Amino acid sequence: MKRLANILVGLVAFEHLGFLVLEIFFWTKPYGLETFGLTQAFAEQSASLAANQGLYNGFLAAGLIWSLFKKVDAFPIKVFFLSCVIIAGVFGAVTAKASILYVQGAPAVLALVLVVLANRK
Repeated sequence: MKRLANILVGLVAFEHLGFLVLEIFFWTKPYGLETFGLTQAFAEQSASLAANQGLYNGFLAAGLIWSLFKKVDAFPIKVFFLSCVIIAGVFGAVTAKASILYVQGAPAVLALVLVVLANRK
């Protein structure tokens, strides 16, 4: 169970590294425009905001990766960063696009449930 939980934590981290790349490097490129359904004009106007958002996604990924390689009990770190991802997913779903809840929030919820179950005593 612990191995599966860690795999899911890793997948959530990898997903957020992908968001970082999309939001920082591809926001104004055809792939970013298509992925986010943006016009070129809007993408150009919002590029600095997207880069900032990408940086935050990178911080979430870094925290989750750190939790996978930390030698002492990383349970609180995993819970904290997965909770941050879930909250961001809920907020994004409410304020931007409902599908964010499924793309970002759902994998983190599943990972968090497995992390908690794997660490029950």
